[in-house]
Parts: sequence; structure tokens; C-alpha cells
Amino acid sequence: MAKADAWGAPGGTAFERREARGDGLAGNTRLIAEPAYRRLLAAEPLLRRSIPALIILFLVVIAALRVLSLMNERDEVERDTRAILSLAAGQMASAIAADPNAASTGALDLLENAGRLGAMGRSHVLAITDDAFKIIAVSPLSTGWQGRSLDSLVQGGQPLFMFGERAGVMNVSIAGQNWYAAVSLTASRKNAAAVLVPQEAVFDSWRKTVSLNVTLFVLTAGVLIIILYAYFGQAARAQAADRIYLEAHQRIDMALVRGRCGLWDWDMVRGKMYWSRSMYDMLGYEPCDTMLSFGEVDEIIHPEDGDLFDLANRIVEREIDHIDQVFRMRHADGQWVWMRARAQVIDPEAPEIQLIGIAVDVTEQRHLALRSEAADLRLRTAIENINESFVLWDASEHLIMCNSKFQKDNGLSDRDVMPGAARTALEEHMLAFASERRLANSNGPQGGVTLERQLADGRWLQVNELRTRDGGTVSVGSDITQIKLHQEKLVDSERRLMATIHDLSLARRAEEERARELVELNRKYMKETERAEAANRAKSEFLANMSHELRTPLNAIIGFSELMEQGLFGPLGSPRYEEYATDINGSGKYLLGVINDILDMSKIEAGQFSVDREEIDLCPLIKETVRVVSLQAAEKSITVETRIADSMRLYADRRAIKQIVINLLSNAVKFTGQGGHISVRARNTSGALVLTIEDNGCGIPKEALGKLGRPFEQVQNQFSKNHAGSGLGLAISRSLAELQGGALKIRSTEGVGTIVSVRIPVKKATPVKVAA
Repeated sequence: MAKADAWGAPGGTAFERREARGDGLAGNTRLIAEPAYRRLLAAEPLLRRSIPALIILFLVVIAALRVLSLMNERDEVERDTRAILSLAAGQMASAIAADPNAASTGALDLLENAGRLGAMGRSHVLAITDDAFKIIAVSPLSTGWQGRSLDSLVQGGQPLFMFGERAGVMNVSIAGQNWYAAVSLTASRKNAAAVLVPQEAVFDSWRKTVSLNVTLFVLTAGVLIIILYAYFGQAARAQAADRIYLEAHQRIDMALVRGRCGLWDWDMVRGKMYWSRSMYDMLGYEPCDTMLSFGEVDEIIHPEDGDLFDLANRIVEREIDHIDQVFRMRHADGQWVWMRARAQVIDPEAPEIQLIGIAVDVTEQRHLALRSEAADLRLRTAIENINESFVLWDASEHLIMCNSKFQKDNGLSDRDVMPGAARTALEEHMLAFASERRLANSNGPQGGVTLERQLADGRWLQVNELRTRDGGTVSVGSDITQIKLHQEKLVDSERRLMATIHDLSLARRAEEERARELVELNRKYMKETERAEAANRAKSEFLANMSHELRTPLNAIIGFSELMEQGLFGPLGSPRYEEYATDINGSGKYLLGVINDILDMSKIEAGQFSVDREEIDLCPLIKETVRVVSLQAAEKSITVETRIADSMRLYADRRAIKQIVINLLSNAVKFTGQGGHISVRARNTSGALVLTIEDNGCGIPKEALGKLGRPFEQVQNQFSKNHAGSGLGLAISRSLAELQGGALKIRSTEGVGTIVSVRIPVKKATPVKVAA
């Protein structure tokens, strides 16, 4: 209380002198003005009722006057338009009458002069027509009326085309739109001048004026109605303002109590201070409605947190005009409560200084700050003592903290690593890396960034960067030099191992390739062995068959010749010897045919058969071969039918084609029974000649079709056993067809017949080598 007594003594500081002039709470009394809504409601009721009627009457009079003015303006616009149209049409007609050639050669110049002299706008259309009112010139050209009939375009304007300028300016319709039109005829009526303008374009400016006036009228009426509404609403709002003030005051008190803060008002002149109810609640004192003295407040402030009297003197001397200070105040139970007071001088220029502000209980925040500071110290100590380099950046890439290991690895000084330093500026002072490589992260993009760096001194670091929850970045660098050295040794060992594996792989691949080659050679050897054995068996069977075929005619030749030599049946001229001579001749020819077949097949297999191609007429060749076998067919009553075009040519060996046909026809006759039928057809198909020989003989079993055409093989059945032969006819025919680039196919059904088709290219083809 010693401080409070010193403040009350006269002749003290400036703050004390001003306080001495105070006269208690009575000196702080303020006059409260009477509420405005009461004065408004006190006005005469008749005046308040007459104001709306006067405003409405004013608006009606203004609207009527403006409507009359706008209608008069519209009439003037219409009269001016009609006069301009009539005058322009007359001037153009006079110009055409004065110069008849102007309507044809200078029509566009005439229209431009008329439009310029008549002050025509872009919406005006000027046209010149002939005696049939066909438009020969129009301006502007964008109308598209050039060459069209004006009386067909204009609806409701017949008087204009009959009387011209005497009809005046008429309202017409063009394409559903209202226009003003004036037409003037020349004295000879050979030409006419027309001037037209859309009514919409004429009254466009007038409509804008109407819109502007309507807008201004609506705005004026709206403003007056708003003023009228504000007149009556102001009283209700003023009356509700007091109620809102009381409710707001209660809400503010409640909010201050819940937020553990309070309002205070300090009257520096009188040394009094007002506290809100929440200030008493925070400090645990009983609330009171009286003003607190300066000394009472100073007693509960901790003496180590500043001198309140000194602060008051600085404010009175105008050195400062605001307060923002943290200090301790004694609670009612004796504890100290940390408070943060903020205040501002209401009017620094006023002669009487008064502060108003708030005080917030920051005890919890103070304790949290102390605990956070201790935790931060422990964290910094732990980070400093780890073996890895550590650095933490905030969300804007500014330095928060780092340890000395990070400084050492990057060659940074204490001045470089001040908190708040930008990362880009800090990286400029770092030592350059010998190399840097980004590693793949198994956790994906969200797992952060892993870098592998080699420092200038040869050491290796693995740097892991992770994002913090607040958007910052934490980076930890671990020394992996030893790991890299071991890794290099492992890589070198792995490289040598891979080289050895590669050599082994090449050796194994070479062995596998040789094994495959041996397997393939063995397979080919076995195949060739099987073919050789099959050929050997076929030749053995062929020789067995040929032994009978050759022995029989030779026995006949030798036997009959011996009989003829011995003359057992008389002289050689007897009839029996003639029969023997015939048998000898037939057996010799048969034996010659067999030997020829064997020799031909041998030539073909040896590749010594030469093919001499020439252009052949097929029809005579077929007929010649048919005549060769006709005697044999006639003996068995077999009919041979040929269906071949008269002109059918191909490029082939004549002898080979003839032998193919003879062999196939001979086989058909041989294996066709008594009274059978043989058909020979030929046709061109896809650049090739297809020769088909069809018989209704004994046919060939299905399982035996694969053997046909092979050299030295015969198909034995009940029909073929009775027919002797070498069995080489089909093989020779197939080989001759293939030598000329063709092919031979056989279709047969046992007991039904056989169809043999030979396909020979019509044009010159590359010979095909026949396999032995």
C-alpha cells in the first residue's frame, strides 16, 4: 500500500497530479443520448401517413410527363425517316432521268452518292430497278437482292409500284419484318429508285431512350421506396438495438468466462480500473460493481514481473500508447497465475488518457512452453549424439535444426546453419558431391526419397528423406562406406562368377547343339535306312514279278523258235508256224515294252530324261492316242468318249504328254471289264490344263492308293492278277508330269471305278526335280 499512498500525495508525478483532479465515479459520468427511435415515433401521425401518398403522386406525375415526351419524340423520328426516304428516292430517280446510262453503268456510284448525301445508315437499303421492277443495283450487296424482283420481295406495297412517289412512304413487310419504303419512278417509267429501311432500325435509338428512361424511373422509384421503408424501419431497428446490446453483452461475458480471458478499462487520470466479471472468475475473487484502485491491482502483481507504476508513468508521458506484457498475478488461493495483458490507448490525442484491453490466462500455455523447451533440449541433445547426419526443414524449405555431423559432412560453418536459412542458399555453400544416385523405394512415392551420395573425401552416405505431417522434410544420412566396399567386392566376385556361368552356359549350349545334330543325323540316317530297305524290298518284289514277266515271253520265243527250227510240223510255211511266228512277235513286243518302261524309269530317276517344250495343240494329240488304244478297247467292247475343245494349246513336251496319255488310257482299258466306259476330258483352270481320264473298271482299294505311282510297286487284287505288266506306267506318268511342273492325282473306289487327273501348266514353267 506504500505505492498507493505515494500516488495520492500532491506534488508527485504527472500521473499522480492527474489522479488528484479526479472526483470519483461521478466525474466519469457520461450523458447518454435519447434513443433515435423515440424521437421518430414522436412525429405527427398525419405527416407519417401522408408521406407515402405524396411520393406515389410525384412518381405518377413524372411518369406521365415522360411518356408524353417519348411519344412525341417517336412521332418526330418517324416523320424524319419518311422525309429522308422520300427525298432520297426522288433524288435517285432525278439522277437516272438526267443520265439514262447511270442506271446501268454507274448504278453503284449513284447509290453511294445518294446514301452519302442523304446521310443513310447501314440499315438503309437503296435499289435501282428496271421497268419490270427487277433489281439491277442494290446497296449494300449483302442483302442478296441483286437480280430479284422488288415487287415479289415487298408485301403490301402495290401502290408504290403503281404511283411511285405519289404513294408516299408506306409501311411494308419484307420476310415477315416491318419496313418503311419509298419508290420513285422516272418519267419514262423504264427505271425506278427505291429506298427502304427496317422499322426496327429506325426506332432502335428511340427504344434505347425509352429503356434508359424506364430504368431511371424504376431506380428513382426504388430509391424513394427504400427511403420510405428506411423511414419506418429505422424506429423499429433503434428499438431493437438496445435489446441486441443487452443480449450481446451477456454473450460476451459468457464467451470471456469460457475462454478464460477478461476485459479491463484503465482510467489513467483517476487511477481507477474496471474489471469484467470474467477477470474476477480467473483470479478467484468475488465480483463487485465498484472500480478498483491502482494500488489494489498492483498488490496482486508479482514484484519480479515489472513495475506497474513505471509503466503508468510511460503511458502518461506519451512514450508508449499500448501494452503487450506477460506477468504473474496472485490467485485468491495464493497461487500465481500467468496473465497476458494487451491494451491500447483509446485516443492518444485526448487530454485524458484511457486504456482498454484484455487479459488472457496463459498459465497452461506457459507450462506447456516450459515442458516443450525441456523436451526440445533433450531432443537436440539426442540428435547431436547420434552417428548419422540429421537435418530438418519446414514446409517452405527453410532450416529448422541440424546436428554437427551434418555440418561436418557438408563442410558448413555455424553461421551457415542458422535456423530459418533457405535450403537453396544452404546447398550453395555445401561441398560438391563426387556422385549422387537416387534409389528405388519399395514403399512407392509415399515412402520418401532415398539417395546414395559419395562425398569428396571418398566416403559414401545413404540419405533418407521423409515428409513430416506438417509438410516439412526430415533427412537422415548414414555412413555406408564399409558396405559399399563390401558391395564392390561382392559385385566383382559376382562378375567373375557370372563370367564362369556364361562360359559353362556356352559350353552346355554347344553340347546340346551337337546332341541335337547327332539326333537329327540319326533320324535322317534311320529314315534313309528305312527308305533304302523299302526300295530294296520294292526292287526285290519287282524283280520277282519281272522274273515271271520276262521268263514267260522268253520261254515262248525260245520254245516256238526251237519248234520252227526242228521243223517238227513240216516246212516253215505251214499255218501252224505262222501262228507260232505271231506268238513270237507278240511276246517280243511285250518284252520290249517292259524293258522300255524299265529304261524310261531308270532315266527319270537318274535325271537324264530331257524335256523339250513346245507349243502343242492338245486335241489332235489326244485323238491320236485314243486311236492307238482303240483296238484294245474294241476287243473288250469298251467305249471311249472324249470331250476336248478343238483349240486347246499348252507349252509342254509332246512325247511326254503323249506317253502320259497312252499309259493312263492303257491302264484304264486294261482294268475295265467287258462293255465298260472310259471318259477323257480336258479343261483350262487357273492357268493350267487339267486332263481327266475316268473309267468304271475294278477300282483300287483305299489302303492301296498310297502305293500307286511308286516305282517298281504294283497293287495286286482279283482283277489285276490276270493282267501282266511292269507296274511302272503310273510311276512314269507321275514323274513326267512333275518334270513339266505339274502333278498327278488318283481317286478310286473299289468296284466303282477310277479317276486320274493330270495338271500341266499352260505357260512355260520351271521344271521340278523328281525324287528318286
